Amino acid sequence: MPFDIRQLRYAIAAADHGSFYRAARVLGVEQSTLSRNILKLERVVNGEIFNRSRAGVTTTIAGTHFIHSARAMIASADKMVRAMRAAGQGRAGGLTVGHNNAISAGHLRATMLGWRNAHPDVELDGVEAGRGALFAGLDTGEIDIAILVGDASFDGFRHEALWSERVMVALPAHHPLADHSPLYWTDLRRERFLLPAADPGPEIRDMLTGRLSVAGVQPDIRMHHVSREGILSTLGGGIGLSIICEGGTGACYPDVIYRPVHGEQGAALIVFSGYWRTDNGNPALRRFLAFVRDRYALAFDIP
Repeated sequence: MPFDIRQLRYAIAAADHGSFYRAARVLGVEQSTLSRNILKLERVVNGEIFNRSRAGVTTTIAGTHFIHSARAMIASADKMVRAMRAAGQGRAGGLTVGHNNAISAGHLRATMLGWRNAHPDVELDGVEAGRGALFAGLDTGEIDIAILVGDASFDGFRHEALWSERVMVALPAHHPLADHSPLYWTDLRRERFLLPAADPGPEIRDMLTGRLSVAGVQPDIRMHHVSREGILSTLGGGIGLSIICEGGTGACYPDVIYRPVHGEQGAALIVFSGYWRTDNGNPALRRFLAFVRDRYALAFDIP
């Protein structure tokens, strides 16, 4: 016949208070209930845990060892319950955030650091990859939410616009435009741009084409199969300019500076959106979405 956690708690209380009567009062149960459960426990373990007298109770030699082990079992059980409750409420467990843009600065970096500080028990992991790989990760459950440049909807995923960041020009420090801040789209029409072929290079290329095309003349945009960092690290040699989001301006490269781009209506901005599966049951995801919604004063619903 097995014993249960409640019986162990009764025995520990009796050992601590030296009396079934006082232990029962502390636990808020009848003395007869406590003493009956301790007697059942002694029958299960086939030995006396307590010496009983009119003055109260004391543990036997074997009972002392038993109570010591029981305390460890109770502490472990309590820890397990707390962990399960925390995980169920999104205060523990894990959260994986996918992204396709740099996070050396900007809102995504600030959001992830703020979330980590507010939820230290949740293991936060980041995955930087192309859009297709991130959506595949959402499908398999390896990624909980993907935060991507742009605001296009994709079948099978819930998406919400989260924030905007400034569009920045990366250019050589000795470039004639380096002394200007901000720069305007009209300042950039005769420049050569180098962009990575991987995400988010194609989105930035499309934005440049729309902004800089004039009278049938297309902007000079070269797509390279190197990383964003690879392109930025060579711009100081004067081979061209590049466009990045504000989130990439925290990294420094030799002889490269950043300048914001403005249009007729002010600073040029690019939207970042979050994508997730509505059937993702990770409680940490729901808490993360609520955290982002409150941080940026958004209004989307979270099931």
